[in-house]
Amino acid sequence: MKTIGLIGGMSWESTQTYYRLINQGVKARLGGLHSARLVLYSVDFAEIEALQRHGDWAATAQILGEVARSLAAAGADFLVLCTNTMHKVAPQLEQAVEIPLLHIADATAKALHRQGVTQVGLLGTRFTMEQAFYRERLEAQGIRVLIPDTDQRERVHAVIYNELCCGEIRADSRAAYLKIVDSLAEQGAQGVILGCTEIGLLIEAEDTDVPLFDTTAIHAEQAVEAALG
Repeated sequence: MKTIGLIGGMSWESTQTYYRLINQGVKARLGGLHSARLVLYSVDFAEIEALQRHGDWAATAQILGEVARSLAAAGADFLVLCTNTMHKVAPQLEQAVEIPLLHIADATAKALHRQGVTQVGLLGTRFTMEQAFYRERLEAQGIRVLIPDTDQRERVHAVIYNELCCGEIRADSRAAYLKIVDSLAEQGAQGVILGCTEIGLLIEAEDTDVPLFDTTAIHAEQAVEAALG
């Protein structure tokens, strides 16, 4: 079994889901008392969020590059960056270490291809929805991406940072998200990517008839497959 290097803490609310799903996945495949071999480095999200807000992505890349080197030195065979948004600096992380990075958008594209989805809605932070780094990665793999309108994007982003990252789950926010999911489906989305690792804490597949692609679960499953080879 390979050793997984988890870069977590963005936020820790979703990082604990990664830890649980990866260990459950290993146990399901190997049985008994088996669990994952992994090393977790959890950052202080307040520092990262402030840099995001000010657009200082170079500083975030430097911090996460140092984390990546620490995990490689600790024996990690590959990296899992437990956040969608910070994949904006994935190229810098890949340059910082010799071990591979399991990219969350690539894992998601594989899941979409398995379901025959070629046009999909995307929910996430405003960085993930509005900037090119995530959409272009999917579009390069034949997947057209739809995003909510401006007001909807602001609501989605605010709920993530002001509620979900703080462990707050609100029924009115769930209803708002599901309305946005329906809006994307009406525009032709065959499914919707939960493109922030916290969103799966708020809405689940049974909440809607629109197929949901939870990137946390998808990424964790791919990590298990990569670890067990």
